[in-house]
Amino acid sequence: MKTVLHDSDIRDDLCDYLEQKYGQVRFFDELVIGKSRADIVMVTRDAIIGVEIKSDADTYTRLKGQIPDYDRYFDKNILAVGSTHAMHAPEHIPDHWGLISVEETGDGLDFYEVREPGASKAKIRKQLDLLWRRELYQLQGMNGLHKYSNKRRAFVEKYVVESVDESLLKQQIRDILFERDYSIFDDQ
Repeated sequence: MKTVLHDSDIRDDLCDYLEQKYGQVRFFDELVIGKSRADIVMVTRDAIIGVEIKSDADTYTRLKGQIPDYDRYFDKNILAVGSTHAMHAPEHIPDHWGLISVEETGDGLDFYEVREPGASKAKIRKQLDLLWRRELYQLQGMNGLHKYSNKRRAFVEKYVVESVDESLLKQQIRDILFERDYSIFDDQ
């Protein structure tokens, strides 16, 4: 009898699969984006990719509300589903979303790419929201901009967007996320 796959059964092997497919990547788990929480955020040198997991035990109840947030924050998006969802998953996501079906085999999990992800309409201001405040200051320094320390975050983000070419800014955001250093919390 086939077991029901849960998110925790899929997550690690899915990350291994994505790393093999995309090469050098950086993963972030459970990031808050708007009113949603992204299961996995994958940063490559070329894109920030949101990955939503719907295991066999999950429903599509929240997905409709998650899709707009994913599309605002990420350059591309992927829905990874347990095999029980594979047939109906395309009905629940936009055509530009990628789709991966996950099936349990005798040797572990097998991943089948139903369709490749296309480009979403990510907003640069939303991608700036993914940065910590100190990373936002780092971004200002990279571009020779004044580092406003006493201004609200919204002011600083607007200033950066108006001062830096968008394609360069998107690349710099990916670079900063790729190199994010959690060791700053080691002494706390």
